[in-house]
Amino acid sequence: MTPVLFRRVPTPPEGSFHDRKYVGYDDYVASEGYEGLQAGIDAGHEEVVNIVKAAELRGRGGAGFPAGVKWGFLPPLDDGPRYLCINADESEPATFKDQVLIQFDPHSVIEGIALCMLACQLDTAYFYIRGEYHHQREVFERAIAEAYANGVLGENARTGKINGRWPNLYLHRGAGAYICGEETGLIESLEGKRGWPRIKPPFPAVQGAFARPTVINNVETLANVPFILKHGADAWKANGKGRPEGAPPQVPASYGTKLMGLSGAISRPGVYEHELGIKLTDLIETSGQGALAGEGNAIKGYFHGGISMGVISQEEAEAGVEMDFDIGKKWNNLGLGTACVTVIPERTSMVAMARNCARFYAHESCGQCTQCREGSRWLNKMLDRMVAGDGTTKDLDLLLELASSMGSMPGNNICGLSDGANWAIRTIVNKFWDEFEAIVSKPSRVSLAVV
Repeated sequence: MTPVLFRRVPTPPEGSFHDRKYVGYDDYVASEGYEGLQAGIDAGHEEVVNIVKAAELRGRGGAGFPAGVKWGFLPPLDDGPRYLCINADESEPATFKDQVLIQFDPHSVIEGIALCMLACQLDTAYFYIRGEYHHQREVFERAIAEAYANGVLGENARTGKINGRWPNLYLHRGAGAYICGEETGLIESLEGKRGWPRIKPPFPAVQGAFARPTVINNVETLANVPFILKHGADAWKANGKGRPEGAPPQVPASYGTKLMGLSGAISRPGVYEHELGIKLTDLIETSGQGALAGEGNAIKGYFHGGISMGVISQEEAEAGVEMDFDIGKKWNNLGLGTACVTVIPERTSMVAMARNCARFYAHESCGQCTQCREGSRWLNKMLDRMVAGDGTTKDLDLLLELASSMGSMPGNNICGLSDGANWAIRTIVNKFWDEFEAIVSKPSRVSLAVV
């Protein structure tokens, strides 16, 4: 399957994504940019919501929640402000798809922002960008200035006043906390408070930023909206895998395309756009051009959507793993996640890999929930012992018990960080059991050279 290039800045056929060129306002308009916004203005804000619902566009940040349904949760208008928060925090390890959109095609994102503000009658938008994205911040600020200068935003914007106010977009830098990728943690940070998640309800649609109705969407999700408005829901749904065979209409589908990142031990890393449903092995062989050359680089497995989704073994990939929203149910993982794939070579110790994952979650846990605060640190301690050659069979049993219980009780966690730690560790242990069994039965120090 070849990439379906809806966007105006496809990945170059050769070389890295740094060979791309920034698309400014004039070039964007010359390639049919902002025609989707005009279509939305002509249709009216209620119809924009209906079209996005009909397209069954699902969130591209990780959770996969239907965007149009989320937009429909907002309460009726009153005299107060209403907000849009764009999640550009992108802190999931080995995920960099949003970075490419921000850096090289920012107006596709701004057009999607303008359409969302129009559809949901939101007068103020905050673009919450990862603190480490210094260059991308400068690029996006330049694009925002172009949008203001050309009537996309600000006074006399082509949408007219929204909710009685001219639409405005502000860029806000995060401070490098993984937890602020969670939508309510993002809001807390945006308000100038400690970035940790809120207990829900109330949900952001009712009481979000500054206690006002708020929509929160991922960068890539919004970048897809202009295509849907310009070409229609059916054109979007003509791509992708669709709904599972025999599934009722209420079951969410895998329509459209997805940006998929490739990193790790692969010949051609980068970001590529494919239809949902592409086989993982096809993605690796076509866009990634196979495993990295050299001894020890044969593929052992993959993180298929960031480490929080868990791992896929090479045997599973060869059995037909498809990159769609049903990947979790079929292959005992948490879900599709960001669809950014990390290729794990044979030379990697999965014990060391699990230890690195546990250390990450222990460091990034905000500490509100006991099972996450304590569990992630215990996982880290036990894996430290195993890597040092001091692990026991009892440690291995306790490791699985703890990893399997951290996020196994829905509703008892304020956010999904403990679920991510759970699925990362338990899938690594279960799918590469022999390596863990070997390290506790014949203790020896493990090399920390992971990839």
